Amino acid sequence: MAGRFFLFGLGFSGRVIARLLAAEGWEVTGTTRSGEAVDCPGIRALSFDRDHPLPAGCLEGMDAVLSSVPPDDGGDPVLDLMQDAIATASPAWIGYLSTTGIYGDHGGAWVDEETPPDPTLERSRRRLAAETRWRGLGAHVFRLAGIYGPGRSAVDTVRAGQARRVVKPGQVFSRIHVEDIAGAVAASLARPRPGAVYNLCDDDAAPPQEVIAHACALLGVEPPPEIPWDQARQTLSPMALSFYADNKRVRNGRMKQELGVRLKYPTYREGLTSCL
Repeated sequence: MAGRFFLFGLGFSGRVIARLLAAEGWEVTGTTRSGEAVDCPGIRALSFDRDHPLPAGCLEGMDAVLSSVPPDDGGDPVLDLMQDAIATASPAWIGYLSTTGIYGDHGGAWVDEETPPDPTLERSRRRLAAETRWRGLGAHVFRLAGIYGPGRSAVDTVRAGQARRVVKPGQVFSRIHVEDIAGAVAASLARPRPGAVYNLCDDDAAPPQEVIAHACALLGVEPPPEIPWDQARQTLSPMALSFYADNKRVRNGRMKQELGVRLKYPTYREGLTSCL
């Protein structure tokens, strides 16, 4: 199946999704923030944000609509401005990229799509509110773990000389390579189930210091020294600290069973090798 695909948000994940679908024969239109350039040959790009609404009728004839735009302090900008247009266009498939952050902190225990959301952070609470609105439209919801890929990975952090090995006992993170996000979205388009929720993550929730050490090994450089959590939290920025607020392992069985997804990068080891 291929047709006309509209993507709100040609960001890091959105561009990879757009390129994959265009290669599969979809006619792709996407949005960027006003004035933001996008390197997606063959993909039509429109400017969109709260101050630059889309022209009337731009969604007419779209077979699928996906949003990767995060909520802001005012709510979800796509739904605030375009919900009526989406409903009028009535695409056969609607999707929304959410986050596994909506599960909150589980002390390193496993979570799946049936785990009740209990977000710890304000940005995750906003995301859950947006996700709930999208589910009201029958959207397929994709809860993404930590996203990485070429240009945004531990390999790039080490190369830039910015890597730190913070050790918080028992802390693990689930991750997902950006190409596997695109693959899961494409699989959902082929096997639609409106209202379904899928965790998108790889098979190995791992401590962050191990990922940095592996990136250093791939690059043939000495890893930075380990920094105990009690010391690190005195110097980390509020944003960096927030990433350590939640600790959980995310299951991806539904993605594999319902969508037939076979991960290109089942762990960070294969993923980082691809980023070299």
